[in-house]
Amino acid sequence: MILPIVAYGLPVLRRTTDEIEADYPGLKELISNMWETMYNSNGVGLAAPQVNKSIRLFVVDTLLIFENMDEQEKEEDYPDDDGIKKVFINAYIKELGGEPWVYNEGCLSIPKIREDIKREETVTIDYQDENFDWHEDTFSGISARVILHEYDHIEGKLFIDHLPPLKRKLLKSKLNDIEKGKVKVDYKMIFS
Repeated sequence: MILPIVAYGLPVLRRTTDEIEADYPGLKELISNMWETMYNSNGVGLAAPQVNKSIRLFVVDTLLIFENMDEQEKEEDYPDDDGIKKVFINAYIKELGGEPWVYNEGCLSIPKIREDIKREETVTIDYQDENFDWHEDTFSGISARVILHEYDHIEGKLFIDHLPPLKRKLLKSKLNDIEKGKVKVDYKMIFS
């Protein structure tokens, strides 16, 4: 089932989320619905707060990014990243590394706004998968970036928080429009 995506301005996007246990009600269905919602809205990642659940859960599929990229471009731009499709539950970052790099990010909860954001090249993260098995993995390139973007969501942060104050101020009217529902998107959203 496709779920509505929470728009900028709703408090759930600013909360630090809660850990969950394997018996979290309807978890398997929620994960399935998050995948369907993410694909329907052309995203490559989706965090539980974006579907109005304040829990430490997000999904990432960066294989989609590499689908339309030729092999030479992939090797030049992302040599250490083959893409991933994973569920992250109760995730915590252990270490950030590499040279910070800039990439133009967007967010399903903040439609029609894209900005250049600087993030670290690699992330080492502890997380549980959908079977609640623990993993510690290191990701790099675009996969690390998407993980860091979604991780921000479970910590109550948004990609625009990485912008300098002046840039955020320049976006204020666009953000106000999103908050008021004055934005046209081709997926379901919940506005404040």
